[in-house]
Amino acid sequence: GGREASGAGKKSNTISRGIVERAEQSEGDRNVATPRDYYFALAHTVRDHLVGRWIRTQQYYYEKDPKRIYYLSLEFYMGRTLQNTMINLGLQNACDEAIYQLGLDMEELEEIEEDAGLGNGGLGRLAACFLDSMATLGLAAYGYGIRYEYGIFNQKIRDGWQVEEADDWLRHGNPWEKARPEYMLPVHFYGRVEHAATGIKWVDTQVVLALPYDTPVPGYMNNTVNTMRLWSARAPNDFNLRDFNVGDYIQAVLDRNLAENISRVLYPNDNFFEGKELRLKQEYFVVAATLQDIIRRFKASKFGSTESVRTVFDSFPDQVAIQLNDTHPAMAIPELMRIFVDIEKLPWNKAWDITKRTFAYTNHTVLPEALERWPVDLVEKLLPRHLQIIYEINQRHLDHIAFLFPNDVDRLRRMSLIEEGGTKRINMAHLCIVGSHAVNGVAKIHSEIVKTQVFEDFAALEPEKFQNKTNGITPRRWLLLCNPGLAELIAEKIGEDYVRDLSQLTKLHKFVDDDLFIREVAKVKQENKVKFAQYLEKEYKVKINPSSMFDVHVKRIHEYKRQLMNCLHIVTMYNRKPPRTPRGQAAPGYHMAKMIIKLINAVAHVVNNDPVVGSKLKVIFLENYRVSLAEKVIPATDLSEQISTAGTEASGTGNMKFMLNGALTIGTMDGANVEMAEEAGEENLFIFGMRVEDVTELDKEGYHAQEYYNRLPELKQAIDQIRSGFFSPKEPDLFKDVVNMLFHHDRFKVFADYEAYVKCQEKVSELYLNSKAWTKMVIRNIAAAGKFSSDRTIKEYARDIWHVEPSDLKIPPPNEPRDAGEDKTPNGTAA
Repeated sequence: GGREASGAGKKSNTISRGIVERAEQSEGDRNVATPRDYYFALAHTVRDHLVGRWIRTQQYYYEKDPKRIYYLSLEFYMGRTLQNTMINLGLQNACDEAIYQLGLDMEELEEIEEDAGLGNGGLGRLAACFLDSMATLGLAAYGYGIRYEYGIFNQKIRDGWQVEEADDWLRHGNPWEKARPEYMLPVHFYGRVEHAATGIKWVDTQVVLALPYDTPVPGYMNNTVNTMRLWSARAPNDFNLRDFNVGDYIQAVLDRNLAENISRVLYPNDNFFEGKELRLKQEYFVVAATLQDIIRRFKASKFGSTESVRTVFDSFPDQVAIQLNDTHPAMAIPELMRIFVDIEKLPWNKAWDITKRTFAYTNHTVLPEALERWPVDLVEKLLPRHLQIIYEINQRHLDHIAFLFPNDVDRLRRMSLIEEGGTKRINMAHLCIVGSHAVNGVAKIHSEIVKTQVFEDFAALEPEKFQNKTNGITPRRWLLLCNPGLAELIAEKIGEDYVRDLSQLTKLHKFVDDDLFIREVAKVKQENKVKFAQYLEKEYKVKINPSSMFDVHVKRIHEYKRQLMNCLHIVTMYNRKPPRTPRGQAAPGYHMAKMIIKLINAVAHVVNNDPVVGSKLKVIFLENYRVSLAEKVIPATDLSEQISTAGTEASGTGNMKFMLNGALTIGTMDGANVEMAEEAGEENLFIFGMRVEDVTELDKEGYHAQEYYNRLPELKQAIDQIRSGFFSPKEPDLFKDVVNMLFHHDRFKVFADYEAYVKCQEKVSELYLNSKAWTKMVIRNIAAAGKFSSDRTIKEYARDIWHVEPSDLKIPPPNEPRDAGEDKTPNGTAA
């Protein structure tokens, strides 16, 4: 897919000249260019092809003044940029050719690039896929977040334990970003609120500057290049130097770090709320800088005429849509109110109406420990004016509820933005719901739970506000880039248009019985497995048999994702003595997650060294799972593990990546698995275990782990081995916490689904022995994967929430003149 037109040869000569010139410039006195020099030379050469399109896209938006979409997220898990850019610009063949002419290895150069790991997992990667789709659909969209100096930690496994190392991803520089100091903005913290005759003022604040770095986001083959703008914290020059005296000068300069720490490091917590002051600072920092930027752009642009500046905000919601990616950017709601009421002097009711019509909120989790609840006293210290505004929002909200439901005190308590009892806290999800015109979950089953359970009172009040937007993944990165063999095979059968319209994959249904196609699909999978096995041998010194089943569990390590159930099944298989590959990362402070990692590695050690089992069963825990590793693992996978307790996984997107790349799914009816089964037919997935209703029922009657242990001999044997130190002979008690949790504190009911899971795995093994039947099921899955493109997801957001239409207009490339009638652009890059 995405091959460029003829003239690629000429293009590749120009590219190789550019690379050589740049590499020679960077080698300096060494007289020999290193692979890293060549990587940077190639990156800069590819970037040159972006810049003209980038400037032209931004000028086009300035002239046409479309409604702009702002995606606010504390995480953007981008991974690597080089190959994705080459694909989206249609340059990959020309670059491959150029690199080959220079006697270099393209894969080796691509491996030099650091992942931009500015996210924990699903939520941050979704933001990245969404940016790709918004550009591909021609939406005037911007991603706004934080330029963390250190992204998600690098995970090392030492003696089976996770050890974290800092991810210094910027140490060699980042060729894909451009600092924009001309758009630096002040962000205020602390201080106090003054009531003056002229209105309310927030005074005596500490100022931190927000310096923007822009990264281009190219659409697929449409010449659109949007912008991701990430903010970096800088201390102002007079920071702490106001009460200057010589003795304190050095200390005052050193204290600048305190301000700049705001953008230092990503919090590595997924599905867990950590109420730290620095985290709240990060959340407000990104919001305050972004809203100033949004309002500047709103005021400046009006159909490209330089004179007119918008001063009236009535049209704001028609020009601006802001999507909150979870509650992390929730402070945007009181911040926009502060700007409207205190600075722009709008009356409260008008400001509130505009604010609600501007914001929309995406909920990403139903786990109570993940919901953000900020202590009132912390907010009062850091953002005193915002606390007053939140109180005012809450008062008006509760007055409305009391009017609708007189004397229903319990309902007022449940629906308040402020939670009393113990430490007073602000429920950020409630703030987002009240301050938005749309609230969505990320899969049908999740959106239903959000409506009927988590936010039941709010949904009863405003049912029209609650929607579903099932997540998707970008087929550019998750098929073309990571699995070119399969992408090419599909293109041969159904043409290349499916890359922009993934629903066309349904055309593959007519090849399910085509023997040649079945063989070709199996061959591509086999090649991917061989390649991945070679990678494992090189990196891990483990040999695995490429014809064995690659059974893969890729997730953040969390009890609800039930890596423990997979582990128990491995022990059970081992005990039956006739390759499974669990992997993931734990947040550093999460004790149980770290114990789970240690247990998996301990089991692996016993299994992999057992002379009887030999090469029949291998367990490998891949360390430092990240986007670039996912791109290698996923195309090689046969079986995808999606085994969360029903009702706990909001959607999942890994499940979609595996499906698109020809893996079969073993999973519960949870998250997007439900819709995958709907699309492909339940008989084409390996579905097992309790449904949401069963879990609810079990909660009612009480879950007793001991009963399953007593009733299932193989489960008892596995647990006894773990408990007795069979897998940790030097420390027999090592896993007592894990076992104790499984018996007494297992909210996710591993034992209740164990038996069904083991039986389902037997069905998997049986089918795998029939290669043809297996591959036919794979083809049915790929043919049904079209729904799970992020292009489809973004079209739904655009129509149902942002009220904009995707555009398939191709902005002319930089080397073609634009329509003379339109050429009235201000010079330079619009921002």
